[in-house]
Amino acid sequence: MNINGKHYRTIWLKESNPGAVQIINQQALPFSFEILDLHTVDDIRKAIRDMFVRGAGLIGAAAAYGMYLAALEAKESDFDDHLLASAEILKATRPTASNLAWAVNLMLSKLLNKPGSLKQKIEEAKKTAEEIASSDAECCRNIGLHGLKIIESMASKKNGATVNILTHCNAGWLAFVDYGSALAPVYAAFDRGIKVHVWVDETRPRNQGASLTAWELGQHGVSHDLIPDNSGGHLMQHNLVDLVITGADRVTRLGDTANKIGTYLKAIAAKENNVPFYVALPSSTFDFSMRNGLQEIPIEERDASEVRFIGGKTPNGNIIQVQICPDSTPARNWGFDVTPARYISGLITERGICRALEQDIMAVFSACSETRVSEQL
Repeated sequence: MNINGKHYRTIWLKESNPGAVQIINQQALPFSFEILDLHTVDDIRKAIRDMFVRGAGLIGAAAAYGMYLAALEAKESDFDDHLLASAEILKATRPTASNLAWAVNLMLSKLLNKPGSLKQKIEEAKKTAEEIASSDAECCRNIGLHGLKIIESMASKKNGATVNILTHCNAGWLAFVDYGSALAPVYAAFDRGIKVHVWVDETRPRNQGASLTAWELGQHGVSHDLIPDNSGGHLMQHNLVDLVITGADRVTRLGDTANKIGTYLKAIAAKENNVPFYVALPSSTFDFSMRNGLQEIPIEERDASEVRFIGGKTPNGNIIQVQICPDSTPARNWGFDVTPARYISGLITERGICRALEQDIMAVFSACSETRVSEQL
């Protein structure tokens, strides 16, 4: 993605110091663009936990780089033990997204109980982390190309009129290493000259739609409007939504999908109003060991302060947080919900588009499913 004419990924190794991982500080967006240096496993842990980095693919890449930093921290005598301890620390940061544990386990498979010097193991850790990051970006690029076909078909049916797409939360390039999942087809369509417009859910309580999706769409020049979370059904009833595309944090082998809280309600509204509802994801988001999303996917519950307080910019430019409820009001803050497969029109993956059905998913991913299952068990 380009920012002010310069290409950035969301995470990378510092050119002048490959022992430092650099990230775009998503806590500062959309009001300022900041780059942070992370030097330790604990830095990576805090960045994931406190959402300086967020999004399924990005936290997977961040965890991979965290394991590289763990290799740098380790001594030759306790290399494996230190990596295992670091892996548990990183896995505990965000329980819902499958990409995180997948990336950590892949790093462990390349590094544990391996011959070679400490220097060789560190080089392997660096190489593998870089490969995970680059693979994430390439998967998202291909998701964009496959999803483009859906938007092209919709534009053709509308005789070239604007295709209106609703998305929830942020599943653009800020949620991955580059390109994004749900927004990758939008960018691909825009770059092809197709008229697209995006309805951007604010995505309470952390407002990732307002602060991140709106920001990156603006950077790319894509037409969009920010809307309250509860507006989607109204827009669908009045034929103002042609297509819904969301991302995912974990998808079972039967097609049940966990995504940001509120996604389920959008899926129900889309089904009621005959609006196609697609989920875009790379293969690293599948959890082939799970079948029933409602029963098996762990749902993260975050701190209540995210609901009770909201941040923003004052007219004089100060960034502040304000309380929006009575002092004594308690709050609950589930980060995700599960959309059953029956509400999903299709899954847009780097390998193509398939229905959210076990036989279709396994047909597309038969080459990797058994390997992924064995890694996850």
